[in-house]
Amino acid sequence: MTRTRTDRRTFLKTAVAAGAVAAVFSPRVHAQAAGPRVVVIGGGFGGASCARALQRANARLAVTLVEARDVYIACPMSNAVIAGLRDLELQRFGYGGLARDGIEVVIAEAQTVDPAAKAVTLAGGRRLAYDRLVVSPGIDFRAGALQGYDAAASERMPHAFRDGEQVDLLRRQLEAMPDGGLVVVAVPVTPARCPPAPYERASLIAHYLKTRKPRSKVIVLDAKDSFSMQRQFQAAWKELYAGVLEWVPLSSGGVLTAVEPATGTLVTDFDKYQAAVANVIPPQKAGRLADIAGVADRTGWCPVDPVTFESKLVPGIHVIGDAAIAGAMPKSASAAASQGAICAGAILALIDGATPGTPTVESACYSLVAPDYAISLTGRYRPSGDQYLEVEGGGAASPPDAAPAARAREARDSEAWFARITREVFG
Repeated sequence: MTRTRTDRRTFLKTAVAAGAVAAVFSPRVHAQAAGPRVVVIGGGFGGASCARALQRANARLAVTLVEARDVYIACPMSNAVIAGLRDLELQRFGYGGLARDGIEVVIAEAQTVDPAAKAVTLAGGRRLAYDRLVVSPGIDFRAGALQGYDAAASERMPHAFRDGEQVDLLRRQLEAMPDGGLVVVAVPVTPARCPPAPYERASLIAHYLKTRKPRSKVIVLDAKDSFSMQRQFQAAWKELYAGVLEWVPLSSGGVLTAVEPATGTLVTDFDKYQAAVANVIPPQKAGRLADIAGVADRTGWCPVDPVTFESKLVPGIHVIGDAAIAGAMPKSASAAASQGAICAGAILALIDGATPGTPTVESACYSLVAPDYAISLTGRYRPSGDQYLEVEGGGAASPPDAAPAARAREARDSEAWFARITREVFG
């Protein structure tokens, strides 16, 4: 039994980047008529995966990828950058590989979306007509959700959750902090991007402090009482970071209510914390593009058909990645890449007049707790009604009591996974 489970978990992790893409390569898809125009806005894991799957499945499609920046900074593994374990340059990916595949890559910001005319207007005035539009908006932060936290405050209390500049800023703040300083990581309510990421970050910051600034401490202020892979993280904290890392959950007053950037103060309902370095991750919503396209509802996220990822609010527009409401499926890079490939297959079927098949979406998430210590969570999800539910028996997490050799192996696996998924998505 143990051997079967291990083999299956390994298969799930390796299939996320490659296996999902293969799902769109069917003879029916290849036989599709020439001429349809598909515009994909957003060049992260979801958008780039979708554009590549579309073009590889049918080279006669006119596929255009629109992205505001010419270099994408990957979020997975970025916490290792913050802790000084990895170079930021290793997180940078361009779009040359997609262009070589025949995808038109346009580096520009989308300004407007006209669903009636089926057209996107870019900064500079260029207008792109489409037959199908895919948007992968990523995340944004809820304005006013946290008293005192705005764009200016993020320069003193970086979120480091959306771009490389912020990641580098938080890294430099840690390096400049005197030994004995307090680091505070504020974790928001869900839904949010990559639920385990703040706890991975706190773990790696604790490693940095333990090895570089041993009189310092990191406190995690959490707006929740439970979180993904909690048993695994807490077992690691007890083993590795006793006295260095403290978790303050919702029930103990962990909800951040306000910040005072000038003094580095974080305010909860019960306490104030004076931080030498404050990493404030605010409450989130779908990125700005979702508002432009009109695909976000009153929750701030985007309801979609779980089979096609077509917006329930605007026909002809598909939403993938972190912005989509996807039920039990986590907001992760691997889920976004898998969604991109499934969405591509659905679009090709719809253009061909066929009924899209019911997809299975896969997700894998690795979290480094120390350089040679990682934990992981995998899952498989299928539509049920209007949302995704986890397939019974389709998920697997690292055992809380795994041996050091197993933790080290998962750390190596995380590097291999990152290399594989970025190669599959960006080329």
